Amino acid sequence: MDSKCITFSSRYVDDIIVIYDATRTNPETIVGHANSMHSNIQLSPTLETDNQISFLDLLIIRISQQLEIDIYRKPTTTDTTINYLSDHPMEQKLAAYRYHIERVLRLPLIRTRQLREWQNILHIATSNNFPTTFLEKLKQQIQRKITTPPPTKNTENNTKWTTFTFCLPHIRKITNLFRHTNVKISYTCSNTVAQLTNPASGHNIPPHNKSGVYCLTCKPCNLSYVGKPDGT
Repeated sequence: MDSKCITFSSRYVDDIIVIYDATRTNPETIVGHANSMHSNIQLSPTLETDNQISFLDLLIIRISQQLEIDIYRKPTTTDTTINYLSDHPMEQKLAAYRYHIERVLRLPLIRTRQLREWQNILHIATSNNFPTTFLEKLKQQIQRKITTPPPTKNTENNTKWTTFTFCLPHIRKITNLFRHTNVKISYTCSNTVAQLTNPASGHNIPPHNKSGVYCLTCKPCNLSYVGKPDGT
């Protein structure tokens, strides 16, 4: 069977991948049939190029009569994550790397692609001041989690979650008091960009507070960043 791939995307539906027999149909027939189902359906197809097609965060590669996958990143993807030196909970700093590492370990990637992706993860980490030893240790933890069967869940577990505002150094000492209780702690930050750029309420906004040139002031260190909406 001469199989090929096609994907559809729209503002109101999830991405769809279709694998079809090229000896029996073609993309135009598939698109025409899908769009004829309802007057509001107008799908835009993306055809495979050089036996490859991107679908979500995967690159699907057609080799002979089988499919292989690789990690796909958009051309606009940046290497920016929460910096290791930032005043954020370590859980939040490592969240992106947990996702990247677990993805590369769980996906059926061939060895060369897995090693290449691991080098990409290390590059992203070093670009954000993370020690590579941190990533090596995190990778080992995730590998053990994947290979070790999960413990039997206790149906009578009465675990409760609460949120603390993260502020070093005392917050760790405070939350450690709950370590052996059924109360779990998650952290939140009170000095985010969204909060700093939140427009003032009401219609009587002073002239100097209107949109245009803006100033973001960090409350703990009192340093300011001045810029315009276009990023300059």
